[in-house]
Parts: sequence; structure tokens; C-alpha cells
Amino acid sequence: MLDETPRSPDWWLLRLGRRLRDRQGQLTEWRDFFKGEPPLPVPPKGLKDAHRRFQEIARTNICGLISNSSVNRLTVTGIAGPDGEPDEVAWRWWKDNRLPARQKQLYRSALSQSVAYVVVGPHPRDPRRPLITLDHPRTTILERDPATGEVVAALRAWHDDVEGVGRAVVQTPEWIVRYETTKPLSSRQKMPWGLESWQVRHRKDGGRSGIEVNPWGAVTIVPFSCMPQLGEAPEPEFAQAMGIQERLNLSILNRMTAGRYSAYKQKWVKGHKFTRAIDPATGLEILDPVTGQPKVEQPFTPGPDTVWASEGENTQFGEFGQIDLTMFLKEHEADIVSALLVTSTPAYYWLSSLVNISADTVTALDLQHIAKVNEHISNFGESWEMVNRLAGLIAQEERDLTEAEVRWRDPRQLNPAVVVDAAIKKKSLGYPLSVIAEDMDEPPARVKRITSQSAGDQLLAAALSNRTRGENTTVADG
Repeated sequence: MLDETPRSPDWWLLRLGRRLRDRQGQLTEWRDFFKGEPPLPVPPKGLKDAHRRFQEIARTNICGLISNSSVNRLTVTGIAGPDGEPDEVAWRWWKDNRLPARQKQLYRSALSQSVAYVVVGPHPRDPRRPLITLDHPRTTILERDPATGEVVAALRAWHDDVEGVGRAVVQTPEWIVRYETTKPLSSRQKMPWGLESWQVRHRKDGGRSGIEVNPWGAVTIVPFSCMPQLGEAPEPEFAQAMGIQERLNLSILNRMTAGRYSAYKQKWVKGHKFTRAIDPATGLEILDPVTGQPKVEQPFTPGPDTVWASEGENTQFGEFGQIDLTMFLKEHEADIVSALLVTSTPAYYWLSSLVNISADTVTALDLQHIAKVNEHISNFGESWEMVNRLAGLIAQEERDLTEAEVRWRDPRQLNPAVVVDAAIKKKSLGYPLSVIAEDMDEPPARVKRITSQSAGDQLLAAALSNRTRGENTTVADG
């Protein structure tokens, strides 16, 4: 039986576990919208089954575009110390954990699921080597102190398919406690969060191996939240466009239905007596599965080599008019523009009305989007600095890594000629080469290489100049 004493590890397990359970439905909805699988648009009453395929292909994924447009502009290129020099130790931790390549996964989860997490811990084969892993909000949750904003407890819970149980780790600044479910649990079952569902992990010899003092004095799980608001839970980047996404899909369904059934002239017949269709096996009338009405034989099949004839005395044939799809297309375009507008996504992602636009126009259309990306950079940059500090604690680094600066690639799409022209002008004003290289979006390691190579070239040129000057002086004296 678990201990329900407030702020005990068992209490945190149940409290955070139930919060983790309660947000699974919301995370599923956000994931479906991000992947282009929102709820199917509703067809006219009575046609749900017949329109199932229409519903599935009537979805156009705008929410995924909105999130990925920002993810594509977020790239950490290096880590520099307080003096601006590359922090080779911290960058080695990044490379050892493959973060230069995996960072996009973190940003994509954060922007599409409202938050993602980075977990820092010791490597199993080397306790002084930081192990930095990425975690999903489906399996991780934390709680902050409302007074200080510091993380006071965190929970990670997952299915262990090898052992066939659920596992969880509760971490506070004082304790790290590992749990497992009291009963077998498969990946198809939901995590239980009752008092009798969990127990502290035991060793095979009966000892309790799941409780240990937190040696770092801090929770080593860092959240990466999507544009957090004061007093409100974070939301995915496309949250404001979810209603527009559903409206867009419904308009597409309506257009497809009109295109299939009404865009081309439909025929009608009057005064013809139809013969009811009979099932030859039973001799009974065949009923329509949708309407429940008896089916009739259809002798009038359109075709270039067919002639329609009826034995009725007053039979008449005719055709209905076509439906103009122009309004459907205008509605479709208006919905997409609205989705891009409310989420500060560049309008040039929708190219129907933008033809032969200039670079200045692209820059102008990018302003709001760049402001949003810079907000992500500021927010995520602080989270990465916390990751570096925790990695330093685990590596037992004596220096303070909180002052390390994470360098990001410039999110602007600048013309290379403009960048070079600005660099030349800064050089003429006396800017040092290292600052110019940074402004040209060079990573810290490359800045160091550029400045070192430049210094070497200048030293060699000065030596050759002095040698030439000495030779000329000797010849003149002779």
C-alpha cells in the first residue's frame, strides 16, 4: 500500500500520474491535428457510411505546416562561454548525445504537443558522462513551486514490454524513487493510478533498490514549452487554427460532393415506369441499404453509343443545371489565409495569389513569423542553458555553466549578397573578424577556425614583408 502523506514520493507518484492520465486525450487531439488527421467532416444525414472515403480524403493538413514552418527555422549551431569562445566541453556533450541531429524532434514535439522534455542523467557505462535524452509529454510531467517557479517534482511513466509491467520514476530535489505496477501490464492497457496499483521496485533478493537520495539536489528534467502564458497551460502552435482546420475540411468535403454529384449536368426522366429489382436467389425485392427503399432497375445508362427509349406514352427526358464551384474555391482560399494569419505563418506558403514576388516582399511577409520564432529561441534557449547546467553537475564540472550561451542559426532568410555587403561595411568600420563571422551566422567552432586562420595568414604575410624589406635593404647597402 502506498503512503499518501503529502509531498512524499508515493503522493507525488499518484498526483502526477493522474495529471498525466488526464491530459492523454488532449495530447491525442493535438497529435491528430498535427498529423493531418482531425475529426472527419460530417456529411449530410444518412450518407455517413457512403461518404466515409470522401471524409478521409477531404482533409488538408494545415496544422502540420504551421508547426513545421517554425521547426525549420530552429537550429542550435553551437555553445559559447561568457567570453564568446566556443565551449568545446559542452558541445562535446551535445555531439555524444546526437543532439545536433535530434534537436528537431524536440522542437517538433514541443510545438505540436505544447511541451516536450529533456532528461539529464549519468550514462550507465560512465557516471561522469552526461546522458541527455528527449521525452514526450505522454510519458513525462512535472510540477512547479507557484512561489519560485522551480520544479519541485517530476514523473516519468512507461510500459516495459520486456518485463510486461508499467514502470515509473518520481524525482524530487531530495529523492529519486522507482516504481513498478503490482500486476502485469501490456502496452495496450492504460496506466493505473490507484493506491494499490504501484509498489517500490524490489531487487530479486527482496531488497528495495528503488529508493535513493538525489545526488544533484535538483530535478534533472527540463521542460521545453510552446510560448507559455502567465497562469495558463501551454498550447501547440496551431491551437488558434484548429477550428479553421475543421471548417476547411468541411468545405473541401462539400466541394467534392458537389463536384461528384452536381458539377456535371444530371439527367432526369418523367413518365417512365421502372421495374423493381428482384433477388434471383430469394425472389424478393432488393432494398437500398441506405434509404431502405426498394431498388429499381436502371435502363438509362449514359454513353456515346447508347440511346434511351421508354415505352411510356408521355415519357420526358431532361437535365439539371451545373453547380458553379468558384465559391467553394474562394472559401477554401479564405480559410487557409485565415489559418496562416492567426498563427503568424508567412503568407507565401500559400502561393495562389503570390506570383513573381521580390525578396523585399518575402522579408516583409516574414516579419511576424520571425518575431514568433525569436520568441521560441528565447524560451528554448533558457531551457538549453538549464540542460547544460545539469549536465555540468553530473560531469562534476567546477565552473558555472549557467553563463554559457546557446548560439542559434539566424531564422531570417537573407540573400547571401546582402550578408556579404553588410560584412564588408562592418569591416570598414573596424569590427573584429570574430564578430563579423558571428553576424554571418557562422557557428562558434567555425568562428574560431576563421579567426585562427586569418591570424596565421596575417602573421605569415608580415614575416614575408619583413624578409622582403630586409633583402631590399641589403641590396641597397651593397
